[in-house]
Amino acid sequence: MEPRLYQNGGNIISVQVENEYGSYFACDYDYLRNLYKLFRSFLGDQVVLFTTDGNSDKELKCGTLQGLYATVDFGPVSNVTQAFAAQRRFEAKGPLVNSEYYTGWLDYWGSNHSTSSTEKVAQGLYDMLKIGANVNMYMFEGGTNFGYWSGADYKNKYLPVTTSYDYDAPLSEAGDPTDKLFAIRTVISKFRDIPYGPMPPATPKYAYGFIPLKKTGELLELLDDFSPYPPVKAPYPLTFEEVKQYFGFMLYRTRLPKNAWNLTPLVCPPSGVHDLGYVLVNGVYQGTLERDSNLVVNLMGNKGDQLDILVENMGRIDIGQDVHDFKGLVKNLTLDSDILRDWEMYPLSIDAAISAGWAEKWHQDKEAGDSTVPVFYSGSFLLPGITRDTYIKLPGWSKGQLWINGFNVGRYWSSRGPQKTLFVPGTLLNSSFPNNITILELQGIPIASYVLFLDRPILNGTV
Repeated sequence: MEPRLYQNGGNIISVQVENEYGSYFACDYDYLRNLYKLFRSFLGDQVVLFTTDGNSDKELKCGTLQGLYATVDFGPVSNVTQAFAAQRRFEAKGPLVNSEYYTGWLDYWGSNHSTSSTEKVAQGLYDMLKIGANVNMYMFEGGTNFGYWSGADYKNKYLPVTTSYDYDAPLSEAGDPTDKLFAIRTVISKFRDIPYGPMPPATPKYAYGFIPLKKTGELLELLDDFSPYPPVKAPYPLTFEEVKQYFGFMLYRTRLPKNAWNLTPLVCPPSGVHDLGYVLVNGVYQGTLERDSNLVVNLMGNKGDQLDILVENMGRIDIGQDVHDFKGLVKNLTLDSDILRDWEMYPLSIDAAISAGWAEKWHQDKEAGDSTVPVFYSGSFLLPGITRDTYIKLPGWSKGQLWINGFNVGRYWSSRGPQKTLFVPGTLLNSSFPNNITILELQGIPIASYVLFLDRPILNGTV
């Protein structure tokens, strides 16, 4: 970074040292001093170092330090002078800076699609520029949490973020201009000259239509492909982190300690599974344990029957005191009143296998009847011409993960919403060779196994 600083001929005018540290439970000035010394040792004394916190005294008190310029963040408000008042109490002189002006908000699975009024966003920007304040927009362009990279919040319960990070931003998830962008551009034109000429248009999208898929195989019968090494054994379940499985999935396996000839509760204590646990007895799906929501699955079986729990990491908590969020079975489970012991844990490397062409090599077009989840489906299709950005919808599918040409596009949760389509950039597709689709369905066998490519997103289909 140092050669690219403004004083060295580059374009970096300032460097942020911490982000909303005042929202964290600790109030550790020694930590901030250490960061300050570290940044100065690498970047020198001329660069402006700054922090960002919410615009309240409580947040700024623990998030700021002498020598670090204090900035604030907030969304559209009716009184921007009042909104900047907290910054002025901590920085008596210098520019007013809103480092994160919220143009929208993120989505959580099972909640409504979040939107923010174009008029309010534009008016808030106008009010700040009118008093000479400086503004950085968050987000200016939406994005996508490809793979397993979506995060989570914790507000009385665990709230995992959707794959789409469209954010109702001025530039959409696909980078397309929106009405909000044009409104912001109009506001800026009142204070600064703007580039001459029209705005670049949206990129062309293409609806490739229906693509049939066929069952490739069930996860348990493919375990050797996805977990080629012997399992980790322990008397009680270990977390993902303890076996160095930081993302994705891990399979926990044990045996029923007694007969369960009638429906018997498999009980997970509060916050005992992080985040979803798909329960199987002798390879047959029984139900899902869900963090903070569903902590009991009733099952039947005989003593010694194989009990498998596929645990999914749905995203790490990214703010506040709960950032130390271990994944997996983090507490002991009980069958009736008996603690389950003697576990085997299989870290799964599904992405590595799929990116290496596993689905094409293994593909056997199995019949879907009598199958159980978790189960893989796959298929391929040729493009009618050049590649275009597109959106994939999964009608009749429940919950799972989607790969295209070995790339992990992200999670879908069609049965919950609000997101109903996944964004597929045209750069992931190939116009010369067949394009391969692989799906891991976790909760329900689709009645008709196909996917549908559309030319527009569906982000507001809350169930």
